[in-house]
Amino acid sequence: MADNPALKTPTDLSSNATKTVAEALNGILADSYTLYLKTKNFHWHVSGPHFRDYHLMLDEQAAQILGTTDQIAERVRKTGNTTLRSIGDIARRQTIKDNDKDFVTAGDMLAELRDDNLKLVEALREAKDIADEAKDNATSAVIDEWTDQAEERAWFLFEAGRKG
Repeated sequence: MADNPALKTPTDLSSNATKTVAEALNGILADSYTLYLKTKNFHWHVSGPHFRDYHLMLDEQAAQILGTTDQIAERVRKTGNTTLRSIGDIARRQTIKDNDKDFVTAGDMLAELRDDNLKLVEALREAKDIADEAKDNATSAVIDEWTDQAEERAWFLFEAGRKG
């Protein structure tokens, strides 16, 4: 993250601590965009006997994920740092893998998205520890909400994907 005086936001947090928080949040932001696009991809391409239910659930989940992206980026800016700038920046930082397969079964879609949401939960828990260490109470608090949302998505995907 380049230090550009024109983008410096006043904060009482130490600049080294906020850079560490910003780096964690930028990774989460990259994964959130990746998860959003993957969820929309599966929403568009799901098929089978539970099409309507899965199609609607994935659309709701994608909207929820996209809804967090601005909050994440704004937390980075509020701490005086800069955030993602491009698709290339996302690609360099993402840890959630893309899925470019021509066909994915509905069951495999649900399982993959469940695992991806749980991976995001892990990253959120790590970021919370970093925010707590930096005494960034506001970021720490909002991470709880994002974690709860990702856990709920994973739970719904798990339950929807049960066999039997």
